[in-house]
Parts: sequence; C-alpha cells; structure tokens
Amino acid sequence: MIRVNILYPTKPGGRFDFDYYLNKHIPMSKALLGPALKGIVIEQGMMGAPPQVEPPYVALCHMTFESIEVFLAAFMPNAAQLQGDIANYTDSEPVIQFSAVMMG
Repeated sequence: MIRVNILYPTKPGGRFDFDYYLNKHIPMSKALLGPALKGIVIEQGMMGAPPQVEPPYVALCHMTFESIEVFLAAFMPNAAQLQGDIANYTDSEPVIQFSAVMMG
C-alpha cells in the first residue's frame, strides 16, 4: 500500500476554504479516482510546536492506494480537473509526498 500525502502549508494571510474542500473538492476527487482510492483522511492543522505557534500546515490530505502505478492510472486522466480546482479553495501551494504504508 502507498499513501499520497497532500500538505497545504500555512502562509500569513493565506486562504483555505474548508467548506468547499470538504463538500465539493473531496467528493469530486472520490468520484474521479473511483475504486482505486482505498481510503482518505483529511486533517485540519490546529497548532505547531511549541504550543500557540501556527501549524506548519493548514490542511493535510492522506489518500491510500494499492501502488503508485494504480494511483497514476486513476489520477493522470483526471489531473487537469483535480489540479484546476485547487484555486477554488486555497492560494497555498500544496506539497506532495508519496509514502510506503508500513503499518495500519
């Protein structure tokens, strides 16, 4: 299993519309990626360390797939639509990391 981690850095004066993200973008992502997407977890950053410091990421999205090849087969035909929607909910430049799932 692999996890695609999409991390949205916090930036001063930045914009992140969680309502749009959770109610429009994520359902669209699930529909477009179909059964290749095995699971998805969304996190909203609360604070960094030490406490009372802004979190490094305003939002994190973790999507699970069987393999990178399965992810690419599902994502590439829909890349323009998914990436084109980013401006509708944030002005943050996402950081993307692929990880092997070791436990869970």
